[in-house]
Amino acid sequence: MEKLKKYVSMKDEDQFYHQGAVELLVFNFLLILTILTIWLFKNHRFRFLHETGGAMLYGLVMGLIIRYATKAADVDSGTVYECEKLKSGPSTLLINITNQVYEYQYKREISHHNVNGHQGNAMLQKMTFDPSIFFNILLPPIIFHAGYSLKKRHFFRNLGSILTYAFLGTAISCIVIGLIMYGFVKAMLHIGQLKGWEFHFTDCLFFGSLMSATDPVTVLAIFHELHVDTDLYTLLFGESVLNDAVAIVLTYSISIYSPKENPNVFDAAAFFQSVGNFLGIFAGSFAMGSSYAVVTALISFMHLTKFTKLCEFPMLETGLFFLLSWSAFLSAEAAGLTGIVAVLFCGVTQAHYTYNNLSPDSKMRTKQLFEFMNFLAENVIFCYMGLALFTFQNHIFNPLFIFGAFVAVFVARACNIYPLSFLLNLGRKQKIPRNFQHMMMFSGLRGAIAFALAIRDTESQPKQMMFTTALLIVFFTVWVFGGGTTPMLTWLQIRLV
Repeated sequence: MEKLKKYVSMKDEDQFYHQGAVELLVFNFLLILTILTIWLFKNHRFRFLHETGGAMLYGLVMGLIIRYATKAADVDSGTVYECEKLKSGPSTLLINITNQVYEYQYKREISHHNVNGHQGNAMLQKMTFDPSIFFNILLPPIIFHAGYSLKKRHFFRNLGSILTYAFLGTAISCIVIGLIMYGFVKAMLHIGQLKGWEFHFTDCLFFGSLMSATDPVTVLAIFHELHVDTDLYTLLFGESVLNDAVAIVLTYSISIYSPKENPNVFDAAAFFQSVGNFLGIFAGSFAMGSSYAVVTALISFMHLTKFTKLCEFPMLETGLFFLLSWSAFLSAEAAGLTGIVAVLFCGVTQAHYTYNNLSPDSKMRTKQLFEFMNFLAENVIFCYMGLALFTFQNHIFNPLFIFGAFVAVFVARACNIYPLSFLLNLGRKQKIPRNFQHMMMFSGLRGAIAFALAIRDTESQPKQMMFTTALLIVFFTVWVFGGGTTPMLTWLQIRLV
């Protein structure tokens, strides 16, 4: 009997590693297909579907195959056993079965309609996205590259406008989306699609904050290829980079907003506490990232002045530069701050102070390294977005909520761009033209950050509904607005440099 148990255990372990290899192989093939598609698009100058849209499409097809072509659940895996004595969901469960104690760990809540379907499907379970992998491994190189590749002269020339769009614009967008969605939630309550205790105003604000994270990677790539006006590119790029950081901190601040009694009633003390948390986390993360950048700059300056001989070994210099940059992210997370803000400002500061002190070989190596990591991480994320439509097992498709979200996102973008542009033009020597404003309105795509913030918490039904809706909005904006960038530039008569 003991030998049989050991054999079964080893068999399960081998199967686990085989499934892990299959998962990596799936993503590997998706990335190969994406790269070949990018080459094809660039070769034929095809701009109606960007590489990110193609990656999502391949992920969608692969998710469809995995969902319906792989083996369904075993009978035992789909059986629900009632535990009447449990008053809450413990993170670890110890079960005594005929004097053998087994340990089980909590993974996630599963909807009832999924239990007897594909719940036991090992492939679907392996393909379930882990938000910690996204935030700790995939996202940092994307954000760092955005800061490190900034065109400093144009960025700082438009810094006031960028900060206005990123901070004030994101706050306006969050509030407008939250208010509109609260109206739709009230309508859903009135017609019986929701129960009063399920969805609060703070949930609507939470949805507003995560949907305020713009990700115009598709638009910016086309801008770069077509050499669109530098000021327009800088405004859109700078806004999206800082907006991501602001949206992440804002989402966290709203999630810890806790009125003492009724979540639907405004609590001034809780509000000011959340504002204080937002400012403290943002300022602390900024200081952490900048500190690491200063340390890296001092080390590189010592290399330049020949205090050390590390510059004679470009591989070691590049490795040290990379590890210190990633340390900025990890240190901020370990300190309870936001690593994304830290690594962003670390990249901006290093591009301004450290880059010029590196040896010529290290300059080329770091630039290519971060560019490649950004490309790979970005396409993995967009591939998974396609997969998630079929592999995620707690989707809630509510037509009224989805329609309301689309309306809210577009209205909020308009309330962000046009009033702020009017105010900024009162003080700007070089005005932001009307056609630039229309293009910025059109370019408010949703992408990786909105997706990651939504999937980070899918414990309750409202959060599951938010995630499903956010995913559909990402699909729509990347495919429709991303694909329509070139015709829109022509229609708005925006000059190409």
